[in-house]
Amino acid sequence: MFNRPVTLQVCYASKSEDANQRMTSQEVFFKNLDALHRFIRPYTLMGTVIAITSVSLLPLQNLDDLTPTYFMGFFKAMVPGLLMTVYEVAINQLYDVKIDKVNKPNLPLTSGDLSMRTGIAIASSSLLMSLAMGIMLRSSPFLLALIIWFLLASAYSVDVEEKFISNYIVHRAREGTSTPICLLHTHSVAIKCCFCFVISVLKDIPDEDGDREFGIRTLSVILGKESVLWLCVYVLFIAYGAAVIVGLTSSPYLLSKLLMARTVDLSSKASTLSFYMFIWKLHYVECLIIPFVRL
Repeated sequence: MFNRPVTLQVCYASKSEDANQRMTSQEVFFKNLDALHRFIRPYTLMGTVIAITSVSLLPLQNLDDLTPTYFMGFFKAMVPGLLMTVYEVAINQLYDVKIDKVNKPNLPLTSGDLSMRTGIAIASSSLLMSLAMGIMLRSSPFLLALIIWFLLASAYSVDVEEKFISNYIVHRAREGTSTPICLLHTHSVAIKCCFCFVISVLKDIPDEDGDREFGIRTLSVILGKESVLWLCVYVLFIAYGAAVIVGLTSSPYLLSKLLMARTVDLSSKASTLSFYMFIWKLHYVECLIIPFVRL
């Protein structure tokens, strides 16, 4: 008689513990998912998607060219590109983990939300899958682009090489054949080179403290933050001025935002990061308008 209530109490306690355990597992799952999301830097993946899509649309003459074969070729180029982008941002964080403890302590590797072993696994698996797909496509130009991309990202890890390479070599399938798109629209390539320079240089401004501590001589360390900021603004003015000459038009909104560089607080990482992300948005727009500019 007296054992039954005790047994029931034990059963209820066991169910409660199981529920708490399930909640803990869910929290761990979402925490890991958030760490992975921050680790792969979605804005760089978005840049790759936009860049490859815009260049892939250049050869299209009419809607009849949008065939299943075309889309198959498009995705064959997109997937290895995204995998190489993941490798690039991963190797960047793995290589700079000590510096990021000073510059960016909230990154998943420096905060401990993601282990070094997991980061290495993500980087290596992404690289191998990207190169393997490049080999399976049996296209020397596309494989060469992936190899150059890999070498640049490994030699000096910045988030912009893929946008430059995608302007040179992207594969599309048209009527059963795979055609490389090489050296299309010289003016757009030149503008992208400017963006490559600006994004890579601006990236170092909020990292100046850690770079100086570890003896890394970036432009921000050598010239100072303010000089580098205005150098980037002048380069963008030159790029958009050249674009106007060949038929593009600059936006008043762009002009006002670039003039707002005067309000960037170089002592605030949040302020410099905000301006850095604005340049990424300009890069997105520049990629999106490329298919509408046909010389």
